[in-house]
Amino acid sequence: MTQAGNEQVVAQSGTFAIGGDLEVHRLGFGAMRLTGDGIWGEPDDAAECQRVLRRALELGVTLIDTADSYGPDVSERVIGETLLPYPDDLVIATKAGLERSGPGQWHPNGRPEHVREACEGSLRRLKLDRIDLYQLHRIDPDVPVEESLGTMLELRDEGKVRHIGLSEVGVEDLDRARRTAPIATVQNRYNAADRSSEEVLEACERDGLGFIPWFPLETGGLAEVGGPLAEAAKRHGSQPAQLALAWLLHRSPVMMPIPGTSSVEHLEENLAAARIELSDEEVREIEDAAR
Repeated sequence: MTQAGNEQVVAQSGTFAIGGDLEVHRLGFGAMRLTGDGIWGEPDDAAECQRVLRRALELGVTLIDTADSYGPDVSERVIGETLLPYPDDLVIATKAGLERSGPGQWHPNGRPEHVREACEGSLRRLKLDRIDLYQLHRIDPDVPVEESLGTMLELRDEGKVRHIGLSEVGVEDLDRARRTAPIATVQNRYNAADRSSEEVLEACERDGLGFIPWFPLETGGLAEVGGPLAEAAKRHGSQPAQLALAWLLHRSPVMMPIPGTSSVEHLEENLAAARIELSDEEVREIEDAAR
């Protein structure tokens, strides 16, 4: 693959305008893995993580998704230390609403004072004056979502947040949230093997909201020998995970997958999925098997 080809690869995923005014390439990068085991502490190879971030931009990534809870604080700090000064077209999305007590442990906290404090911390670590997309990582069952989003609206009015997003919500949650604040995106678990958020995706399609699928590379049995992803990958000379990403991009124009990794080699493999064009028959085979 030539360098020029490399530079254009992510652009082939198409674009989506977050909130109607922030245009990004639809295939982005998720920065959760730029941390230690259990999404806790420092990464094993900090230099490789920096190379991953720089290479992502070289390949055309214009959307990087992170959160204050990744590390915690580590992922945001690595991004700020590595990529400044940011390219004009780069959108950094981050989140608040989950606290950590150890590796693999996550606890909702949507209290207004926590959301405000988390935003200030994210701005410092990312070295930003404004967060382009600020997402509520989880709705706290002990805090009315109106209170959490009310603080996000205040932060938007203060110029510290541009657009507001949600993560891991159902249709009723989304409808309730939108009565309080304009929602630009939803980030839910969704992939070829797990389509439990289909109704939320359809609501996003209907109303022009961006849909950011987390865990996009999960393939389940679809990638086993003889499975539709494995067979399609063989025909395309690709890997099943690449086909899973290609299927997501094909599934909806509001879809913005954010595969993550701490390896440059894996990053290049993931982003090459933007080049893959699936036939209608291949799409049907994958969808039928997933059902």
